[in-house]
Amino acid sequence: MAYWLFKSEPGVWGWTDQVAKGDVGEEWDGVRNYQARNFMRDMEVGDLGFFYHSQSEKAVVGIVEVIAEAHPDSTTDDDRWDCVDIKAVKALPTPVTLDQIKAREELAEMVLVKNSRLSVQPVTDAEWALVCAMGGF
Repeated sequence: MAYWLFKSEPGVWGWTDQVAKGDVGEEWDGVRNYQARNFMRDMEVGDLGFFYHSQSEKAVVGIVEVIAEAHPDSTTDDDRWDCVDIKAVKALPTPVTLDQIKAREELAEMVLVKNSRLSVQPVTDAEWALVCAMGGF
């Protein structure tokens, strides 16, 4: 199993929107960055990810599961762009902010710290465990 981080502006698509989709989940569509697209092409059903609110909140707020591997993004006719489907698994008891992540030396190499603009990114096993612990799991 691999771990990921999915970033979204809460005013566009937030955690409550993701939760409302239930087990049907939702396409993680609209990604137009080749590196982020390639990460989605590496995902497998059952992989887990952090759901991260960008913009003003800047915090990991929940955990999602990949429920469909990469397939054509339905929001474009351009066959270069793929997406995965994800569903909400559970909210973090305590959201973990970007400032809290940056304050931890063990997370200094996390992609979120090094390349905070990337909308889909990998998370290492150690980073996953630490951020989960910080969030109350």
